[in-house]
Amino acid sequence: MNVIVITGASEGIGAEMARQWAQRGGSQQALVLAARNVDKLNEVAAQCRQHSAHVLVQRCDVGVQADCEALVTATLNTFGRLDTLVNNAGMSAQALLSEVADLAWYETLMRINHWGSVWCTHAALPHLKAAKGRIVAVSSLAGLVGVPGRTAYCSTKFAMTGFFEALRTELSTAGVSVTLAYPGVVATEIRYRGFKADGQAAGQSGLDERGAMSVETCARLIIDGTDSRRREVVMTAKGKLGRWLKLLVPGLVDSLALKALNQHARPQ
Repeated sequence: MNVIVITGASEGIGAEMARQWAQRGGSQQALVLAARNVDKLNEVAAQCRQHSAHVLVQRCDVGVQADCEALVTATLNTFGRLDTLVNNAGMSAQALLSEVADLAWYETLMRINHWGSVWCTHAALPHLKAAKGRIVAVSSLAGLVGVPGRTAYCSTKFAMTGFFEALRTELSTAGVSVTLAYPGVVATEIRYRGFKADGQAAGQSGLDERGAMSVETCARLIIDGTDSRRREVVMTAKGKLGRWLKLLVPGLVDSLALKALNQHARPQ
């Protein structure tokens, strides 16, 4: 049995990964679905069980270290092993630094996006080594290229990138793969609930969402990359191009990013 832990599994990319893994693996798949909203987790669990997957629902706030440790403990107590850890839980944020009066929510965002992944991975690591398993970190293109108006979000995702790239090297002889996924704009609600300058929910997206990738496609690309133990999954041609342009002509990348920010800031 393949035991997969997915954080942030109550909706969006995490929920869709759970459904697709259940459909692919059926009764050979054991899914541990973790998030704060248990009602939504139970809805996803019911959908996964329709494909005969074994499912454990575990309430978990990844911004709390004890919850991350309890998630791993519950997984081991129920299934006796842990094969794949998907660090997917996260929040978004959109604000110019000059607009922020109180930086407390910057720290909150770092606890959720970065430290939640660190705490879950640290707790799961001995068991992943025993299974020669897989670690997945769902980062963002904002973890590769700095985006104006997203200082808080970029800092958390750059931290994730550095942590998991270093960990991959540490685990190079342990048989544990580390896959970093870098989605672009995906059609989910994450940006609507993300922080704005005053630390409250934004209520709207700060990005141009025309042409956003479907959650189904994003989940499939992450699963395919995980199953093949790829080092990274950069999902869009624009993301791949931007990564190279950053190395070759960084000033151009800065100019394009600022232009995009100014266009979005204009009244529609």
